[in-house]
Amino acid sequence: MSSFLNTKPAASAAEERIIQLHRQFEHPAANMPNTKTVHVPHLGGIDAAYQMPTPYDASKPTMVLVNSFNTSSELYKSQFASGKLTEKMNLIAIELLGHGQTRTEAEHFTYWDTAIMNIQVLEKLGMCGDGKKVFVLGTSQGGWITVRMALIAPDRASRPPYFWSQRHQPTRISGIVPLGTSMDYESERTRKLGCWDAPTGLTPTINACTTNSATPDFEPGDDYCNFLIDTGFGKDCADEARRYWINEIKANYRGDEGRRRLRMAAINLKERDGLHSRLFDVRCPVLWLHGTSDVVYSVENAREEIALFVNSPDAKLKVIENGQHFLSFSHPKEVDEALLDFVGRYEK
Repeated sequence: MSSFLNTKPAASAAEERIIQLHRQFEHPAANMPNTKTVHVPHLGGIDAAYQMPTPYDASKPTMVLVNSFNTSSELYKSQFASGKLTEKMNLIAIELLGHGQTRTEAEHFTYWDTAIMNIQVLEKLGMCGDGKKVFVLGTSQGGWITVRMALIAPDRASRPPYFWSQRHQPTRISGIVPLGTSMDYESERTRKLGCWDAPTGLTPTINACTTNSATPDFEPGDDYCNFLIDTGFGKDCADEARRYWINEIKANYRGDEGRRRLRMAAINLKERDGLHSRLFDVRCPVLWLHGTSDVVYSVENAREEIALFVNSPDAKLKVIENGQHFLSFSHPKEVDEALLDFVGRYEK
């Protein structure tokens, strides 16, 4: 996987925001998380971290943003900075279990747990139910979480809310936008279609994080951080953006607690369940965006899998030329325009 290549520099709007964030590390007192937390009951209690660029407006539809492996809600700063998006919809990035500032006492969790947590966050914040339109965008691992959320909270009144309250109507996901993702487990089928070799790539990380001994000095190494950046943002990622994400990854997964979260996040990615047989039950619109320069999951795989959404009223794949794995970062203009069109068609 060291041979993975990315061919297009990251978009300037995203880089400018990351440069601003990177400079926070030069002034530690100012380096405070941009997230808020809300407590939800799943897994015995989760402090779920989320970020919103504007106050919630109940008259607008909501777009949930789910970040990729070992990143945070900062992945979507370009979208937060888009006046066109925030004028049209509420944006809320919720950080996955094992990621960002989200914390739980539970040692083990899966992507299904994050999907349930996300629904509970929306319900706790009063952002869903009662006819409110909720859409979900997710990058890489966030992509298969969009599907899990659609399965847990389908666009029909068929189940009680996860965060039970007499005033709530059931949560319904009205549409999903997976970016640079896969609906399979990390299978030989996907590798034959040009997707990455997850077992080879992730097993050393899992092994390095697996120990009975306390590790107060644990910190992800530069090679690990650079591998994540090269595969997600591209080898041509701007230097300041690269330094920001190296600092972010190291800070987030530092110490014994960080090592345990990193281990579980990597296990989830390597050993997750596939969704092929469940895609029959997705009945909301699906817009899959995928870049031609994605070195983790291939366009060929996306073309095969979009056809599995047989009961979606509108399942489309849009291929973005030169788009990187973290497509909302490399091509924010194309992603933002696609979101505006998608939500505009299905918000009523």
